Amino acid sequence: MDNKYTTYTNPLTDRYCSKDMSYIFSPQFKFSTWRKLWVALAEGEKELGINISDEQIEELRANIENINFDEARKIEKEVRHDVMSHVKAYGLQCDKAKGIIHLGATSAYVGDNTDVIQMNEALKLIRIKLVNLINNLKEFALKYKDMPTLGFTHFQAAQLTTVGKRATLWAQDLILDLEDINYRIDNMKLRGVKGTTGTQASFLSLFEGNHEKVKELDKLVCSKMGYKSSYAVSGQTYTRKLDAQVISVLSGIAQSMHKMTNDIRLLQSLKEIEEPFEKNQIGSSAMAYKRNPMRSERISSLSKYIIAESLSPALVQATQWLERSLDDSANKRLSIPQAFMAADAIIEIGLNVTDGLVVYENMINKHINEELPFMATETILMEAVKRGGDRQDLHEIIREYSMKAAYRVKHEGKENNLIDLIIKDDSFKMSKEEILSIMDPKNFVGRAPEQVVEFVEETLEPAISEFKENIGLKIDLHV
Repeated sequence: MDNKYTTYTNPLTDRYCSKDMSYIFSPQFKFSTWRKLWVALAEGEKELGINISDEQIEELRANIENINFDEARKIEKEVRHDVMSHVKAYGLQCDKAKGIIHLGATSAYVGDNTDVIQMNEALKLIRIKLVNLINNLKEFALKYKDMPTLGFTHFQAAQLTTVGKRATLWAQDLILDLEDINYRIDNMKLRGVKGTTGTQASFLSLFEGNHEKVKELDKLVCSKMGYKSSYAVSGQTYTRKLDAQVISVLSGIAQSMHKMTNDIRLLQSLKEIEEPFEKNQIGSSAMAYKRNPMRSERISSLSKYIIAESLSPALVQATQWLERSLDDSANKRLSIPQAFMAADAIIEIGLNVTDGLVVYENMINKHINEELPFMATETILMEAVKRGGDRQDLHEIIREYSMKAAYRVKHEGKENNLIDLIIKDDSFKMSKEEILSIMDPKNFVGRAPEQVVEFVEETLEPAISEFKENIGLKIDLHV
């Protein structure tokens, strides 16, 4: 038996990430980018006086996407060198141009520059999806900006906030991640045309000692590939610090997504908020009644993987030898593509979750009513003092009633009757109606509704406004 079910498949491509992200790290994208770089190099060298014909360049350009993978694979088995196998395979298709392919370059010319391009394109894809996720949270926050809910510190009931205000906390973290992505994209540089150890010696020889032409070739290649510049200096490779910085951005997104979905999982356990649950979805193979937060759990799981994976490029950068050592190669083939594919997956799942969050207002109110009497006592105390009451005496009365009410709730499983006890006590000199009017939860949310509007208008909208044409992305989850 020998079929696709008898060998390991990567769940990141088979189950989780999008086809768009998978394509960026595919052989087709990688090796067609190598060929684009070889064309850019030949064009630049021709423009600077090297004897390369238009016919040769056109032959190279005509075969950029038409990659002869089988021939390259056969050649690599013989020469044991991935770049040279593709140089030779490209030459099989370009008889006139085979002599000028890779002229003056080292393997890192195509390898490293392509790595940068792949990371940059992947960051752009992540950015579009992240903007859509932030927009989902914006809509949710505005919709529920006025709905009071228990705030929690240490997962213990604290002062009230609103459902919408809590969502702004999730969005704020993601805005910070978006800023990091923007900075990294705006400042991405190629390795450029630097030669075997970064000295450009081969190109200086090619141009017969003309330093200006060597410098110009570097600029030309960057421009032809759509980049402003290259790193000013390099060894054989661009500094592996870049890989660590890029994956750190993905780790930041994973941290934000993990935090958000942990919150959702806690709230789903309280039956206050629930992630989407489809009509025919099964929560448990044994317990048919269960509605598990499986999407949020999947985000949490993949987020942990990304955070852990961010250590790999950091270790590679820290342990590179002098101008370079090859112990980065196998690591990069795994850590960078898979971190991006996992990040793509958690954002796509997050889009699904945030687009269909279900809010159970009655359960939220039930939990508020269980705790609000304790929170309202400070306001009641102040009002009673205004009416001539003794602050210390009233404080002691409230303390005693609070102890009785807490015992009733915790030991007897009954409702909180603290307010009933206060209403019946004439010491407070307040009518039942006056006390109950204080108990409106909206009196205890502070500026939460206003903060939501201000955050959306002053922070969120400016951050995503330039991507308006990309908002409205539809996601079709694998499973």
